[in-house]
Amino acid sequence: MAFTCTIPAVPTIQQDDATVRITRWDFPPGSVTGWHEHGWPYFVVMLVEGVLRVHDGAAVSETLLAAGQSYMRPAGIRHDVMNGSEHPIAFIEIEVKRPDALVTMPEA
Repeated sequence: MAFTCTIPAVPTIQQDDATVRITRWDFPPGSVTGWHEHGWPYFVVMLVEGVLRVHDGAAVSETLLAAGQSYMRPAGIRHDVMNGSEHPIAFIEIEVKRPDALVTMPEA
């Protein structure tokens, strides 16, 4: 079961190609992504400090994350995300479709 909320978070796709999908998510207070599952591993980088409430279908967890803080999750985990803060929050989500195609910079 997802959160019972009618305020949607707003996704803005910044890049979507064969290698990655980069999405900025903006969350008014109390807004949610809706129940979903990622087909690829992904990274999240917080742009604004805030509380993420994550529902996994069985339990809800709350995590306070600082601006600039990041985390990674594997593909295939069904969840719903809510802004548990009293202010708007935003993060960048980077889904890695083809890790082997990522270009890395040589060490100096």
